[in-house]
Amino acid sequence: MKATLRPTGAVAILVAMVFVASTRATVPDAADQSIKRFLAQEDTQPSYRAVRRLEAENGSRKGWLEAVTDYAPETGFRYAVTAEGGSEYIRTKVLKAVLDGERDVIAHRETARSSLTLSNYAFQPNGIDGDGLAKVLLSPRRKEHVLVSGMMALHVTDGSLVRLQGRLAKSPSVWLKNVEIVRTYDRIHGTVLPIRLESTAQVRLLGEAKLRMTYVYSEIDGRPLASRR
Repeated sequence: MKATLRPTGAVAILVAMVFVASTRATVPDAADQSIKRFLAQEDTQPSYRAVRRLEAENGSRKGWLEAVTDYAPETGFRYAVTAEGGSEYIRTKVLKAVLDGERDVIAHRETARSSLTLSNYAFQPNGIDGDGLAKVLLSPRRKEHVLVSGMMALHVTDGSLVRLQGRLAKSPSVWLKNVEIVRTYDRIHGTVLPIRLESTAQVRLLGEAKLRMTYVYSEIDGRPLASRR
């Protein structure tokens, strides 16, 4: 089974401004077996290269940037901004801070605190949705801003992660509340990777803030990929 790139502590920083079911299986059994398949997968981040586009807005202020990002165990996470526009405050204090935060979390080896593992979460099967995905309720074992109280959706066939959504178990700042995230994944050349992240939060005195980040991969574990745009 190829590695799954699990969410990292960067999720919290983003808003502060990473079973084969038989035909006779019952719905609860299918969802429960999907969890077992998911937890049995190797939790190792593959090396990659990707273009990311980040957009954020808060009231009348909006900004965006595109960056080439890469990760390898030997070098950690790196990025280079290739284009940007809109509010300088949003670009500097939010979007670049997102990338800086992800770099620092990886450099300090803090990703284990936010991984989707039994040490961080209790998992409860919650049936199958209309798309045939296993629904799993997530209950954080600690109130930390790198953990999510919500749910994930898994492919019933192999337990691979499709979507993670919910509210941060603890706000990362006294200035933020009701921090919601939705992170979407896809299997790309045998590896499950995040392809989109959307987040909303209520910023004290400043109203709602939104952030969106998309990924387009060009290389995974040293293998060049065809463009997915």
